Amino acid sequence: MTGTLKQLKTLGVFTLLMLFMLNGTNAQSTNKAPLRLAVAGITHGHVPWILGRKDKTDVVLVGVYEPDTALAHQYAKTYRLDAGLFYTDLNKMLDAVKPEAVVAFGSIYQHLAAVEACAPRGIHVMVEKPLATSNEQVKKMVKLAKDNHIYLLTNYETSWYPTTEKTVQLVRDSNAVGRVRKVVFHHGHQGPKKIGVNKAFFDWLTDPVQNGGGALVDFGCYGANIMTYLMQNEDPVSVTAVTRHFQPDIYPNVDDEATIVVTYPSAQCIIQASWNWPFNRKDMEVYGESGYIITKDNTDMRLRNNNMKEEQSLKVTTADVPVYTDPFSYFADVISGKITLPANGLYTLENNSKVVQILDAARESARTGKTVVLKK
Repeated sequence: MTGTLKQLKTLGVFTLLMLFMLNGTNAQSTNKAPLRLAVAGITHGHVPWILGRKDKTDVVLVGVYEPDTALAHQYAKTYRLDAGLFYTDLNKMLDAVKPEAVVAFGSIYQHLAAVEACAPRGIHVMVEKPLATSNEQVKKMVKLAKDNHIYLLTNYETSWYPTTEKTVQLVRDSNAVGRVRKVVFHHGHQGPKKIGVNKAFFDWLTDPVQNGGGALVDFGCYGANIMTYLMQNEDPVSVTAVTRHFQPDIYPNVDDEATIVVTYPSAQCIIQASWNWPFNRKDMEVYGESGYIITKDNTDMRLRNNNMKEEQSLKVTTADVPVYTDPFSYFADVISGKITLPANGLYTLENNSKVVQILDAARESARTGKTVVLKK
């Protein structure tokens, strides 16, 4: 953090305490025994994060499930992986390599199948965002996770951002911006085709069943995830959404533009999810009764409140806010008990069940043109 120390001293000691309470005292795993980890599906474009992760010792890759043998061969060659690691049957892989944990890198719809296979075997699971495509899937996954006492985490890029955690810390400090009234999220990019995702990823991203929607699901989940964290899992009152097809020739079956309004008893959330931004965006604006917080990216943010004569710029890093920048290290440390999973943190089942509830309601609102009132 630079240039704002004097101003931030007025925010109280709460901010400092949160550094330790929310994330533990160490942001990187130092487990001596590596976590035995397997991969379920490799069609997600982010799978190189784990296949190419050879410079860390906290996790060891013991198996990869992928029924597309051509794709499996391609990745095995690219990352110089032993062909013996790859299986075309998920259950056979799990029984053969006996992993402690699995990361799911298939379509969102396929997350349920991964949990159905892993949970009865006592294998922990981490999926890529969002948790599932529907509330119906979530109910099954929650029951499986709880009945079999496994961790079921959901990974988001914005969970690794120091600015995300810093924003939450400031919101929970009554001296910073006061009670939250409005939050605006901007998430997305130019679209899967324009950024050049591979065919396997593109095929299911643009499938209304496998992805559950288009930009609404792909990027609407970020805002729903962070807002649920900011509101400490408070139930939203209603969801209203409008979707558009600005690129129907490229995305004929799913939306490429979505605006979602989520209302709470004392706050409003506006989620702008798009495959039409001129460049990549993952930023947010938080407005409280006495100030605001605006994040630009993972390290840069701006703050102003009633105690400041003008807006202040902040640069935050993991040295200031010790968040995990590696989701696999986080997963390993949760499983080992090195850290305790926060009750409503960004990765948690509680948070991400609510994310899918919001997305489900948004899809229904966009379909019917009506506001969906959420009942407890």
